[in-house]
Amino acid sequence: MMVEEQPVTQLEGLHHELLAKFFHGLSNPARFKIALSLLESEKNVGQLVQELGMKQAQISNQLACLKWCGYVSTRQEGKFVYYRITDERIRKIIELAREVVADNAEHINCCTRI
Repeated sequence: MMVEEQPVTQLEGLHHELLAKFFHGLSNPARFKIALSLLESEKNVGQLVQELGMKQAQISNQLACLKWCGYVSTRQEGKFVYYRITDERIRKIIELAREVVADNAEHINCCTRI
Protein backbone atom coordinates (compact mmCIF):
# COMPACT_ATOMS: atom_id res chain seq x y z
CA MET A 1 0.00 0.00 0.00
CA MET A 2 1.47 3.31 -1.05
CA VAL A 3 1.04 6.36 1.17
CA GLU A 4 0.34 9.55 -0.72
CA GLU A 5 2.76 12.31 0.19
CA GLN A 6 1.31 15.61 1.30
CA PRO A 7 2.91 18.87 0.23
CA VAL A 8 5.37 20.19 2.80
CA THR A 9 3.37 23.39 3.25
CA GLN A 10 0.26 21.38 4.16
CA LEU A 11 2.24 19.41 6.77
CA GLU A 12 3.77 22.61 8.13
CA GLY A 13 0.30 24.13 8.40
CA LEU A 14 -0.94 21.14 10.37
CA HIS A 15 2.13 21.34 12.62
CA HIS A 16 1.49 25.05 13.24
CA GLU A 17 -2.16 24.33 14.04
CA LEU A 18 -1.17 21.64 16.54
CA LEU A 19 1.33 23.98 18.20
CA ALA A 20 -1.30 26.70 18.45
CA LYS A 21 -3.74 24.17 19.92
CA PHE A 22 -1.08 23.07 22.43
CA PHE A 23 -0.68 26.65 23.68
CA HIS A 24 -4.45 27.15 23.60
CA GLY A 25 -4.70 24.23 26.02
CA LEU A 26 -2.73 26.23 28.55
CA SER A 27 -4.33 29.59 27.73
CA ASN A 28 -7.58 28.85 29.55
CA PRO A 29 -7.17 30.60 32.95
CA ALA A 30 -8.64 27.69 34.93
CA ARG A 31 -6.44 25.10 33.21
CA PHE A 32 -3.39 27.32 33.61
CA LYS A 33 -4.03 27.77 37.36
CA ILE A 34 -4.40 24.02 37.73
CA ALA A 35 -1.17 23.40 35.80
CA LEU A 36 0.71 25.93 37.93
CA SER A 37 -0.57 24.26 41.09
CA LEU A 38 0.46 20.82 39.83
CA LEU A 39 3.96 22.12 39.08
CA GLU A 40 4.38 22.49 42.85
CA SER A 41 3.21 18.95 43.67
CA GLU A 42 0.70 16.31 42.70
CA LYS A 43 -2.80 16.89 44.04
CA ASN A 44 -6.26 15.38 44.05
CA VAL A 45 -9.41 17.23 43.00
CA GLY A 46 -10.35 18.10 46.59
CA GLN A 47 -6.96 19.69 47.22
CA LEU A 48 -7.25 21.72 44.00
CA VAL A 49 -10.78 22.86 44.94
CA GLN A 50 -9.54 24.05 48.33
CA GLU A 51 -6.42 25.73 46.95
CA LEU A 52 -7.93 27.39 43.88
CA GLY A 53 -11.43 28.15 45.17
CA MET A 54 -13.04 26.73 42.04
CA LYS A 55 -16.00 24.35 41.86
CA GLN A 56 -15.27 20.63 41.81
CA ALA A 57 -17.09 20.15 38.49
CA GLN A 58 -15.01 22.88 36.84
CA ILE A 59 -11.74 21.44 38.10
CA SER A 60 -12.72 17.90 37.09
CA ASN A 61 -13.69 19.11 33.61
CA GLN A 62 -10.42 20.98 33.13
CA LEU A 63 -8.38 18.06 34.47
CA ALA A 64 -10.09 15.75 31.97
CA CYS A 65 -8.97 18.08 29.17
CA LEU A 66 -5.43 18.33 30.53
CA LYS A 67 -5.22 14.55 30.91
CA TRP A 68 -6.64 13.78 27.45
CA CYS A 69 -4.09 16.11 25.82
CA GLY A 70 -1.16 14.66 27.78
CA TYR A 71 -0.38 17.58 30.07
CA VAL A 72 -1.16 15.62 33.24
CA SER A 73 -1.31 11.99 34.32
CA THR A 74 -2.92 10.26 37.28
CA ARG A 75 -2.28 7.68 39.92
CA GLN A 76 -4.82 6.03 42.18
CA GLU A 77 -4.27 5.87 45.95
CA GLY A 78 -7.21 4.33 47.74
CA LYS A 79 -10.30 6.32 46.80
CA PHE A 80 -8.27 9.33 45.65
CA VAL A 81 -6.93 10.08 42.19
CA TYR A 82 -3.80 12.24 42.20
CA TYR A 83 -2.86 14.41 39.24
CA ARG A 84 0.63 15.50 38.27
CA ILE A 85 2.37 17.16 35.36
CA THR A 86 3.26 14.37 32.95
CA ASP A 87 6.19 15.88 31.11
CA GLU A 88 8.93 18.04 32.61
CA ARG A 89 9.09 19.95 29.33
CA ILE A 90 5.78 21.58 30.30
CA ARG A 91 7.50 22.90 33.42
CA LYS A 92 10.29 24.30 31.22
CA ILE A 93 7.82 25.92 28.83
CA ILE A 94 6.07 27.67 31.71
CA GLU A 95 9.39 28.77 33.21
CA LEU A 96 10.49 30.19 29.85
CA ALA A 97 7.14 31.95 29.48
CA ARG A 98 7.60 33.52 32.92
CA GLU A 99 10.98 34.87 31.81
CA VAL A 100 9.53 36.35 28.62
CA VAL A 101 6.68 37.92 30.60
CA ALA A 102 9.12 39.38 33.13
CA ASP A 103 11.10 40.99 30.32
CA ASN A 104 8.01 42.32 28.53
CA ALA A 105 5.38 42.71 31.26
CA GLU A 106 4.51 46.34 30.55
CA HIS A 107 3.93 45.77 26.84
CA ILE A 108 2.04 42.51 27.34
CA ASN A 109 -0.17 44.13 29.98
CA CYS A 110 -1.00 47.08 27.72
CA CYS A 111 -1.54 45.08 24.55
CA THR A 112 -5.13 45.38 23.34
CA ARG A 113 -4.71 42.80 20.58
CA ILE A 114 -4.40 39.73 22.78
